[in-house]
Amino acid sequence: MQTAYLSHMSANIPAGAIFAAKKPGLSITAYKSGKVMFQGTAGEREAAKWGTATTPKAKTAKVTTASLPVGFSSKNVAGSDEVGTGDYFGPMIVSACYVDQAMMPLLKQLGVKDSKAMTDPEICSIAKKIIPVVPHSTLVLPNPKYNELQANGMNQGQMKAILHNRALENVLTKIEPIKPDAILIDQFAEKNTYYRYLAKEPTVVRENVFFATKAEGLHLAVAAASIIARSRFVEAFREMELELGLSIPKGAGARVDQVAADILDSKGEVTLQKYTKWHFANTTKAKNLSRRS
Repeated sequence: MQTAYLSHMSANIPAGAIFAAKKPGLSITAYKSGKVMFQGTAGEREAAKWGTATTPKAKTAKVTTASLPVGFSSKNVAGSDEVGTGDYFGPMIVSACYVDQAMMPLLKQLGVKDSKAMTDPEICSIAKKIIPVVPHSTLVLPNPKYNELQANGMNQGQMKAILHNRALENVLTKIEPIKPDAILIDQFAEKNTYYRYLAKEPTVVRENVFFATKAEGLHLAVAAASIIARSRFVEAFREMELELGLSIPKGAGARVDQVAADILDSKGEVTLQKYTKWHFANTTKAKNLSRRS
């Protein structure tokens, strides 16, 4: 990375940093801890060239259970969650669900809880049981479309915001004339940033909207949305594996790099791009591992 920014090096290096660089609309600081900070209007796009960027959440945007209305977990709520944002292979998927008080006993009986504590078979089994019961909407952003949007300058945060908003709109339309007591979005961006991402959307869900991290544990609506989204993600991986004739790992680690390199060698770049988030650093790593390089 230091070599890549050699012609843009800054003489002012902060304490604890290895190097600092400046480009138009961008400043880069690499620390001894291994973390690199990208700041400025071009920061998020530049960071994405090196891997999956982590956007720090502003302290003022942090939402806890204390910030939600009293008794929130028992209210009639529409909630949304996403999956696939940090995975090199596979699509980005957002689901939204509406859960009212009458549904809660059944959902608990069926095992609806935080999906991160569940195995893929458990997730898929529960999803099959709740899909006929819970008003929901699931939107899938295929990799070719993801890559097209990213290449045209749309960052992942904006893609997520658009999918969350549209999924929630679909659910609200399905349950009309019922109006939920609240809407809960599993937080991935500060509130103002989220709505800025939606500036060009024809309609935006704004009424009684709350944002919270780890929202799966705050209401069954988000827990159900997460289960449905993750079950669809598991299905997408099965479909990929059948089409490619390979076992595809999740995430963005070293094993992913090797499988991507194998696909490059056996099926070519066009095929690999079809199934991946092309701007991830895994692409460069796979090319370096490929026998074609």
